[in-house]
Amino acid sequence: MGALGFNANDYLFALPLTLLTLFALGILLIDLMLPPEEKWVNGVMAFIGVLFAIYGVIKIQWFLDAGHLPPGSGWPGLMGTMYVDRFALYFFYLFLAGTAISILMSMRYMQTEHENHGEYYTLMLLSVVGMMCMASGFDIVLIFIGLELMAISTYVLVGFLRRDRRSNEAALKYLLLGAFSSGIFAYGLSLLYGLTGSTSLGEISRQLSRILARDPHNPVAIVALLTTITGLLFKVAAVPFHQWAPDAYEGAPTCITGFMSVAVKAAGWAMLLRILIWGLGPMRGVWLPLLVFVSIATMTGANFAALTQTNTKRLLAYSSIAHVGYMLLGLIAGTAKELSPDGIKGILIYLLVYTFMNLGAFGVITSLRHRKVIGDELDDLNGLYSRAPVEAVLMLIFLLSLAGIPPLAGFWGKYFIFLSLIETGHYALASLGVLYSVFGLYYYLKMANAMFMGQPEERGLLPVSWAMRAALAVSAFATLFIGVVPDRFIQVVNWSLGLAQSPAVAKLIR
Repeated sequence: MGALGFNANDYLFALPLTLLTLFALGILLIDLMLPPEEKWVNGVMAFIGVLFAIYGVIKIQWFLDAGHLPPGSGWPGLMGTMYVDRFALYFFYLFLAGTAISILMSMRYMQTEHENHGEYYTLMLLSVVGMMCMASGFDIVLIFIGLELMAISTYVLVGFLRRDRRSNEAALKYLLLGAFSSGIFAYGLSLLYGLTGSTSLGEISRQLSRILARDPHNPVAIVALLTTITGLLFKVAAVPFHQWAPDAYEGAPTCITGFMSVAVKAAGWAMLLRILIWGLGPMRGVWLPLLVFVSIATMTGANFAALTQTNTKRLLAYSSIAHVGYMLLGLIAGTAKELSPDGIKGILIYLLVYTFMNLGAFGVITSLRHRKVIGDELDDLNGLYSRAPVEAVLMLIFLLSLAGIPPLAGFWGKYFIFLSLIETGHYALASLGVLYSVFGLYYYLKMANAMFMGQPEERGLLPVSWAMRAALAVSAFATLFIGVVPDRFIQVVNWSLGLAQSPAVAKLIR
């Protein structure tokens, strides 16, 4: 036993978080000694820090696999505040993959914006530490601390372009709305603590079952649920708690917009699944109908809003909100009766493929930024094929994947969501989801039309850095490879949930 009752397992489970924190602090120190022309070293250091953190996660995975744990189980850590299982490790890998690609996207972009500071990469790594606490937290105090660490880092990153009024305005809006939602979320958690006398999700679930057995309509429990779920839905940008997303996405540095759309969104989903399923499972009868309404409103509002957008970052922001609606359908199907594996599996596959295809799309938009061209208007895509044919073709792949067109990766996310809805008898919701997917195809093809049919306003080839080329190559390869050979990735998701692959799916993907 170590200090504060920590044991060797606790230090192992905290290894990725510790490595990221050390590299974040190291970047701050090294940045002081770097001349302006060598600031690219900060990005390299951050990328190496992510690789070290991946090694830390692999070590935890070896430990869990060596323990021969039953499927779906894990180890408690940090005095019971953390629960490290395969579900948490899956999200750790997602966060780190999204962060690594975002760092590659950032190197030339931040140099072009003359904001290539070490603090940028430090905040990025610290936000991932918060995400890991959200994904593995089994105590509402640790989850909230992780949420605030991620949120505060992201607020600063959104406003990192200090000379850009749009960036400043976006950061202020995001900060005010985020602080308000965090206050509501904290109030809901405090009510849960007052009602159950515990901050552990497992104990909260047990106490809620006893309380609701005596009083099924306990008013304090219902208020606690409503305030908690409001905070959760804000973090994943579901309608009507989505107002921050389009402004924050538009004003933030484009590479941070991509980072927020995948890593921050995945962390919100990890927290939502942890709290709703592990903590508030006994109140499923209350929050399930609420999620049906929110998912329909999210798909409807986001898809119609996206149709009229002329700014590519705002368009992809509403697209991101629409995808939240689809994933909420998976949660509805996955928790309709008892835990249905295909619904939750659909969400995890969706988050995996979304990480690569959405980061790839934002990567192409980021590469348009050069000299005096901001590159985030739909007109900036005009004639992209004649200026950067490879980037234009990759963008088309990413857009078709976002629309769910086979054989690209995005198809499998939608497939498992709709499959789970049909299996659980939610035929109307499945039909609605398919209908809105057609809407999505329209505004994605609007961007493709500009790239291939529009007339370019500038002539000459588009300069693209080696780091951006690497980020786009990895994103495109993953989008194609997962779509064509989904078997091993579905097995990874099954591993994270402790499931065996269904015979119907196994037959389909052979």
